[in-house]
Amino acid sequence: MKCYEIIEKLEVLSPTIFAEEWDNVGLLAGRRDKEVRMVYIALDATDDVIEDAVRVGADLLLTHHPLIFRKLSRVNTDDFIGRRIYELIRNDISYYAMHTNFDVMGMADAAADELSLKDRQVLNVTYEDDISKEGCGRVGKLEQCMSVAELAKLVKEKFHVPNVRVFGSLGDIVETAAVMPGSGGGYISDSLNAGADVMITGDIDHHEGIDAVAQGLTIIDAGHYGIEKLFIPYMEEFIKRELPGLQTYKAEIKEPFVVI
Repeated sequence: MKCYEIIEKLEVLSPTIFAEEWDNVGLLAGRRDKEVRMVYIALDATDDVIEDAVRVGADLLLTHHPLIFRKLSRVNTDDFIGRRIYELIRNDISYYAMHTNFDVMGMADAAADELSLKDRQVLNVTYEDDISKEGCGRVGKLEQCMSVAELAKLVKEKFHVPNVRVFGSLGDIVETAAVMPGSGGGYISDSLNAGADVMITGDIDHHEGIDAVAQGLTIIDAGHYGIEKLFIPYMEEFIKRELPGLQTYKAEIKEPFVVI
């Protein structure tokens, strides 16, 4: 199957029109007419991922986070981004990223599904027309009221993370939850405005956490990677269902840091 045929399917799932203006999504390196037999799926185009994609003979690397964010004035092996692009092109691996467009059309509902949120709404609207409102994050009702401690345990189980950080009282009872995969610090006001009791997200710093609690919002931080790694099984399932002729290979699910 040609690379452009795969892209057409990916952009039906997560149209690039939903990407933020500052983002960089789509085919970032390689040939659009490349014949693709194997797709390698990862969250990030790291050195280890690219080396592994070369090792297994992947034709297309598909990631959530774009390797190229800022404008490049040169591509050479003097810096780590240039080296990675060089390795992809040298090994004839096309490279496609679906970032904030997937956050809007894919990630948000997938995360909300894991928590079985009911009566859900968009947390932060980034796109609106006469038919619908779309955007990042979701807010809705939990299946039942529960303590923060019980919800923290549920988050650990559903997102398969070894631990979570909680800002707030473990004994508080919560019912309305916001979920914001990735970095959630900028969405605390959205969560408060939506009437959420708790926000499940990642990358919350000290001041954001204690300030959220002071305003009546509990935070459960499951990590940026902790939630967004769901991109990998989600896209594997999508490709197997919509593009059954392709082989898929997944990057190892592994936190990018260790806690000692």
